[in-house]
Amino acid sequence: MRKLAVEQAVGQTLCHDITAIRDNGFKGVAFKRGHVIQPSDIEAFKTIGKYHVYVWEDLADEIHEDDAALEIARAICGPNLEWTGPSEGKVTVSSKADGVLVVNRKALLRVNQVADVTVACLPNYSRLSRGDKLAGARIIPLVTDRDNIRQVARIADEAGPVLSVLPFRALKCALIMIGSEIYDGRVQDRFAPIMGPRLEGFGGQVIGSVKCPDDTERILAAIQKFRTQGADLILLSGGMSVDPDDLTPDAIRTSGADLITYGVPMQPGNMLMLAKLDQTWLVGVPGASIHSPTTSLDVFLPRIFAGIELETAEIAGLGEGGFCQQCKVCHYPVCYFGRGQGGC
Repeated sequence: MRKLAVEQAVGQTLCHDITAIRDNGFKGVAFKRGHVIQPSDIEAFKTIGKYHVYVWEDLADEIHEDDAALEIARAICGPNLEWTGPSEGKVTVSSKADGVLVVNRKALLRVNQVADVTVACLPNYSRLSRGDKLAGARIIPLVTDRDNIRQVARIADEAGPVLSVLPFRALKCALIMIGSEIYDGRVQDRFAPIMGPRLEGFGGQVIGSVKCPDDTERILAAIQKFRTQGADLILLSGGMSVDPDDLTPDAIRTSGADLITYGVPMQPGNMLMLAKLDQTWLVGVPGASIHSPTTSLDVFLPRIFAGIELETAEIAGLGEGGFCQQCKVCHYPVCYFGRGQGGC
């Protein structure tokens, strides 16, 4: 790559896109890479502030920004990803499925420590719809040493995909509404009308719902009934605190499930309970999930539907970013809530 005054570059091949910003609001490519510079281009270059340009010299040990961006994308992208570009030296990565973004944070850190290389992406475990943009890759200069791009490929080979999307699975779901006041009809149930559509939004199939009084044996019987019907996920409402009539946590423990957590460092939704009974998820849902637009439940449901195992150490790391300011207009997930670093 050589730098030449535009007058000296006539007849040479431009080795990068030239971006123009004009008074009429236009911002885009004025001259594309590969353009052979003509005498009539000289004034146009100067009008957009380009008195010098880079022209291409084919050196075996260098790679152009467009080609570098493509090779970076090929190296870092795992299942259910696609990319477009390059455009102005950048490649944009998008999701091919409804699911959850999984970021290999340690590998991403190593990639971004390679000279000239940059990869920016959404936070780990971001919920995505098909077609959503999630990352961009490029190098900083117009060209870089080929060995830098080889380093990126080696990192991905060693660590596995740097970025991937786990698609949502069509889980069979069930709802157990606990509380004698609901069972007796004294209070109208609000749990099923809210949770049913939420589960269906992930592609879940609600195979049934049942109301139970404050009776541990009745709750355990309902859990067993839905497990027999093949439920992958059972959400249980009812009191999640320490009041004598709040039996949901005790019922989940008594079921024989492996407890992952009772309580999470997130507000609203502190009292969330997560457990697994063989292959069936049991989730004790805090009351806040009925009253608040966004709670801890919204952070964990996408991960369950994507088949991501939940670990206690990672949950403990969600305290940073676990406090919702309950904005008048909720913009979740386009905010910090649930973006803690987990166990990393």
